Amino acid sequence: MRHRKGGYKLGRNTSHRRALLRNLVTSIVVEDKVETTLVKAKAARPLVERLITLGKRGDLHSRRQALCFLMTREAVTRLFDTVAPRYGDRNGGYLRIVRTGFRKGDNGEKAFIELLGAEQVLDEKRQKRAESREKRRAAMADAMTESQPSATGDIDKTE
Repeated sequence: MRHRKGGYKLGRNTSHRRALLRNLVTSIVVEDKVETTLVKAKAARPLVERLITLGKRGDLHSRRQALCFLMTREAVTRLFDTVAPRYGDRNGGYLRIVRTGFRKGDNGEKAFIELLGAEQVLDEKRQKRAESREKRRAAMADAMTESQPSATGDIDKTE
């Protein structure tokens, strides 16, 4: 019988598993969306949901409990200031796990774990990234066009 044998061991000892999950949860709080294996995403889900509930509570004791688990102070301030207020009227179910396929090397099943309601933030990040890419591309094209006539001019002078 497997009574009371819940949880995922993830092929690691206790301290390694705890460190892995703490890092993963911190990344989810900071980045809103993380790609990992399906089993790690399922193991991290209850931890993230518990932290968001602490963030919704918002008192000093909850902040200290979150500080004990999360790896950085920036993650705690983001949890209490931006992430938790998004879910003020929601009773759980703050995450979405989306399967994305299998990893090439060992055929491990990959998945995105993301916070619900973070679509606008992720779209803004994507837009900023695209704009900065376009600026770099334009600057590179300008540099290439400026360097081509001077290079041909140098060749003409040597002949």
